[in-house]
Amino acid sequence: MSQTEALVGALKNVLKARGITYAQLAKSLGLSEASVKRVFAEKSFTLERFDQICMLLDIQISDLARMIAHESATPSQLSPEQEDKLVSDPKLLLIAVHALNHWSLEEILEVFDFSKAECIRILARLDKLGIIDLMPNNKIRVRVAPDFTWLPGGPIQQYFRAQLRNDFFNSRFDREGEKMTMVSGMLSRASNMIVQHHMRRLNAEFSALHHQDLSLPFSERFGTSLILAVRPWSPESFKKLQKKAKS
Repeated sequence: MSQTEALVGALKNVLKARGITYAQLAKSLGLSEASVKRVFAEKSFTLERFDQICMLLDIQISDLARMIAHESATPSQLSPEQEDKLVSDPKLLLIAVHALNHWSLEEILEVFDFSKAECIRILARLDKLGIIDLMPNNKIRVRVAPDFTWLPGGPIQQYFRAQLRNDFFNSRFDREGEKMTMVSGMLSRASNMIVQHHMRRLNAEFSALHHQDLSLPFSERFGTSLILAVRPWSPESFKKLQKKAKS
């Protein structure tokens, strides 16, 4: 891949991460959407146009160069050691979760009781752990892939499972923005796999909407958690009444 292709690819990733469409970019540039699409497809940027787009996105070309340099180091999961470090420090975990959800330093300080100096120190620790890059002017760039997930059964999932039992499900799920549904039945393995396929699609759609909404003002967004689970399961009270398997 040429350096030009890599830079254009990095620029497209920034647009996608911020939920900015070609149509929105075209309006800001005073061009037609077709013109912008053609420029990206043909990679026919002039330096002036490339610099103009970077200014609109409030990034430097050097930032894109760093993204290219780190492209091979954007894992879809953290290591067990990294997750252990996070769960050992509640403040570190809190800021890590919100940084990975693309909160800015200013947004973190608006909601949580940290001084600016303390928050920057914690962000610097996350930088040292290889989870984010703390950029000039305290901009945050995450160092994980868009399809990032916590380790299955790892330290973070174990931590949040405890929170689910004690807090998340302590609701009637009848307020605005809340909904819970539970269904049960007898499915074949094939049907179970179809359900799992739809769950993966919904997970991908949730992630896409999250990145799309990054372009909205902070005041128009709120923390939202979606939990989907499917498994062969019966309550323990039911299992106790089952016939014992014959030996």
